[in-house]
Amino acid sequence: MLNQEIVKLLNEQLNKELYSAYLYLDMANYYADQNLSGFENWFYVQAQEERDHAMLFRQYLLNNGESVVLTEVAAPNEKYNNFKDPLVKALEHEKYVTASINNIYEAAMKIKDFRTMQFLDWFISEQGEEEKNADDNIKKYDLFAGDPKGLYMLDNEMKARVYTAPSLVL
Repeated sequence: MLNQEIVKLLNEQLNKELYSAYLYLDMANYYADQNLSGFENWFYVQAQEERDHAMLFRQYLLNNGESVVLTEVAAPNEKYNNFKDPLVKALEHEKYVTASINNIYEAAMKIKDFRTMQFLDWFISEQGEEEKNADDNIKKYDLFAGDPKGLYMLDNEMKARVYTAPSLVL
């Protein structure tokens, strides 16, 4: 049985991951409206990953005999002024998610909940990758997107991203 404060934090994180999926789907929709199908694809795949992250938190809670508490998922309220805006917002959001997961890890460490810490190890590693990918997207955009041909090539590169299910075993 898990500590109830940890259960609360895990449920909150599950709902944050669902919001992340909404946010990235919204970004994909923005790029679809702009006819940048590669950027659309990149964020659509990201939305799928975030949904999977939520399902991992769900399964961990269930595997530990805890109830899953779903809350309302707010609609993203972002407005984008240019093609770079979603890229910057994505990095900001990933840093927010990293801080949230670190907070759960710290709470688990204080009470020596090693099982939850082990579960979160995968997410800590994943967040490092998420932040790097978001930062790389900004850097590539800054390097290439000032030129229409560069933007076209970057869009094509982002179109190559494919969805891969998470490898975490619960």
